[in-house]
Amino acid sequence: MKVKKLDEYRWLIPREKGMRVNGLVYATEKLLKKMEEDQALKQVQNVAHLPGIVGYSIGMPDLHWGYGFPIGGVAGTLEDEGVISPGGVGYDINCGCRLLTSRIPYSEVKNKMEEFVAHLFRDIPTGVGSEGEIYLPKKELKKVVRDGVDWAIRKGYMDREEKDHIEEWGVLEGADPDAISDRAYERGESQLGTLGSGNHFLEIGVVTEIYDAKLAQAFSLEEGCLTFMVHSGSRGFGHQICDDYLKKMISAFPDILGRLPDRQLVCAPIKSDMGKKYIAAMKGAANFAWVNRTIISYLLIRSVERFFRLSPKEHGIKLLYDVCHNIAKFEDHKVDGKKVRLCVHRKGATRAFPKGDTRIPEVFRDTGQPVLIPGSMGEGSYVLVGLEKALEETFGSCCHGAGRVQSRHQAIKSHRGVDIKGKLKKEGIIVMAKGKKTLLEEAPDAYKSVDEVVDVVVGAGLAKKVARIRPVGCIKG
Repeated sequence: MKVKKLDEYRWLIPREKGMRVNGLVYATEKLLKKMEEDQALKQVQNVAHLPGIVGYSIGMPDLHWGYGFPIGGVAGTLEDEGVISPGGVGYDINCGCRLLTSRIPYSEVKNKMEEFVAHLFRDIPTGVGSEGEIYLPKKELKKVVRDGVDWAIRKGYMDREEKDHIEEWGVLEGADPDAISDRAYERGESQLGTLGSGNHFLEIGVVTEIYDAKLAQAFSLEEGCLTFMVHSGSRGFGHQICDDYLKKMISAFPDILGRLPDRQLVCAPIKSDMGKKYIAAMKGAANFAWVNRTIISYLLIRSVERFFRLSPKEHGIKLLYDVCHNIAKFEDHKVDGKKVRLCVHRKGATRAFPKGDTRIPEVFRDTGQPVLIPGSMGEGSYVLVGLEKALEETFGSCCHGAGRVQSRHQAIKSHRGVDIKGKLKKEGIIVMAKGKKTLLEEAPDAYKSVDEVVDVVVGAGLAKKVARIRPVGCIKG
């Protein structure tokens, strides 16, 4: 594959036979080599074959191999003549992150951290197939699907003003509960308020570096104080929806499939009945995921108050922002100087709209949308803000995390016999997980350096650093 260096952070994959657009990858030379090794660049090239794709098939610096689309892939297809691809959204629909800030000084609770992490681990369900304290029959789950966080507000899990701190205000309009299978409802009936497994986590951090004091103040980020990051999605509910529609599309559109270089890119025309049904079901899964993260936050705050015996006024925990990074959304963007309506697929990519954009809540229009970039459980996380250049080059998108350099299987094999938990404890990070396998899969060096990944998007002008957060505690499935 030919890859042309454009500058220090941008690489072009020129159009070849069948490609409708060029590929554009954001990386250093070192990161690019890793992408070549796991075929992620080939997947960027494959995505460029999708009907109706415009601009570029884009790869972020956390790019790695995924189902159909690479994780860290972005693509915009024309609403009128383009397609929607479940592989461009992912199995865990609206997997995303939310960050809660606090006024709790780490120095005052440092000696209690091991006990506190164990307390959180008991209070918040984690692991494969984990079930929470909430059980919803299908009739009630349909309300979650339709209403998103408005359902959570009615039930007392969050305050209405918090909607301004959630992407799309926590509700994708147009979700259709009847476009979702009974099997998906069965899998979702007891999964609200649960973290799940794999790379999902609840991380306790401490703000260690402030890069922009004014923005940090606007975001309630105080140096030395605790933060809480929740990373989870739509669990088995969204997974089932993705699986259902992949099978349906393979049967319904063999002609489109035959023209694509990879069967995993199976897709449906946006205007087709199948395309409309998948979009309506996907929106429902996205709404489910926002409610899931909302309830996890509710359980977290309750746990903090009980353990530390703090009132809301004393701990000052508040939601900074909730972003999704496995989603397809209809947005207006400029392509070749002309405004067009696109279906923007972001798979392992975060929206990064700049200040002044009316598509973000008013509370962030003077700052820009917060962009949350978690690293590995041994490294750290960043809070960034989107910049205008992201709109010009990436449909207003940014990276979503550090990105893997080892598959889960490779990570288990290469870390066999390593005491990950003990090693992290020596570094001041208390970790609890359902099983040893999870810790081996999620070993810090199974991931790229989040510092290097963030430096690429900052160097390329897609986003700006606000603060860095160091992990001090983490629970995983």
